[in-house]
Amino acid sequence: MHQKLVYANDERTKSIKKITTVVYALQAASFLLGITFIIAIIINYVKKEDARGTWLESHFRWQIRTFWFSVLWHFLGAITIFAVGYFIFFLNFIWIIYRIVKGWMHLADGKEMYVD
Repeated sequence: MHQKLVYANDERTKSIKKITTVVYALQAASFLLGITFIIAIIINYVKKEDARGTWLESHFRWQIRTFWFSVLWHFLGAITIFAVGYFIFFLNFIWIIYRIVKGWMHLADGKEMYVD
């Protein structure tokens, strides 16, 4: 049930790659301006169909999961703030950095992210 991914270097793919790069940049900027993480996820959902069937679709999935899992970990950190919350916040911080860097590096190398 795997679909064949498009690795073309046409204008459509170049445009989607630029958008994917912008989303990684917005995610990284969220450490200074939190609102950019929300802007990034909105762009992901608006442009998701454009990436369908290309190797960049996996990056969109990676970015979306990064957002939602970070929200989950942040929520868990907030409700356990007096027990282990700060530790969870710290781990979430490190995990987000890892996801942004790994995704951006794969994008720069023209590689897909992990396939489900």
